[in-house]
Amino acid sequence: MAQVPAQTIPRDPQLFYWILFPITIVMVLTGILRHYATVLMASSPKKLDKKATREQRSLAHGVSVRANHYVLSRSSFTARRDALMTAYESGAFLKDPDARGQPPANPMSDPAAMEGMMGMMKNQMAMIIPNTLIMGWINAFFSGYVIMKLPFPLTIKFKSMLQAGVATKDMDPRWMSSISWYFLCIFGLQPVFNFLLGSDNAANQMAAQMQMAPPAGQVFGPGVDPNKQFLAEAENLAVIEHHSVLDGVEQRLLEGIKV
Repeated sequence: MAQVPAQTIPRDPQLFYWILFPITIVMVLTGILRHYATVLMASSPKKLDKKATREQRSLAHGVSVRANHYVLSRSSFTARRDALMTAYESGAFLKDPDARGQPPANPMSDPAAMEGMMGMMKNQMAMIIPNTLIMGWINAFFSGYVIMKLPFPLTIKFKSMLQAGVATKDMDPRWMSSISWYFLCIFGLQPVFNFLLGSDNAANQMAAQMQMAPPAGQVFGPGVDPNKQFLAEAENLAVIEHHSVLDGVEQRLLEGIKV
């Protein structure tokens, strides 16, 4: 069976240096500038209210007791469970006990929530604006160029990802266009930013914000009723069937010594 020759495309080898390197350098420099711009635009953290901190930490305490009950003896777990359930059901840990039974406040009327939303919006704008400008720059100067060929074989499914902006049907999927290299830089330069700027860089922070989870240390998200959270955790504690890793430890120790 005759072997099919590899596809070759006549191209100027200087395109590799005058397109791939500029795009990569611009993406790295843009990421560094975005990081420091985000640091400059970030507002200083405000001191948390004492009652709000107690409300969050008390619920986290109950979750920790429930998740690690097996390292406690039965008497120790029972004492903690009874104390937490009584406090949860009575509302002793609530920041505003008078608001029990009332619908949660509108997050749009909370200054702290509004400030957090403005911070997320500024971070998103710091990501969208540079990427839009770079995309326009690449489309204006480098659109339609094929810059490199990958050294390993690929299936036809990778063609649309690696050859964006190049309308050809018969080209080998290993060939990569300039626009595809731009998109690969967006998702593949994160280790470079971690090395240059540390793991707590702007790109990691924006990726965490996109997961729609409360920030670190915040248990209750916007519009969540803390009283319902406490009552639900009290029910979770009540249905636990306790077992301890210390149960029968003396007998197990003696059996190990005998062997």
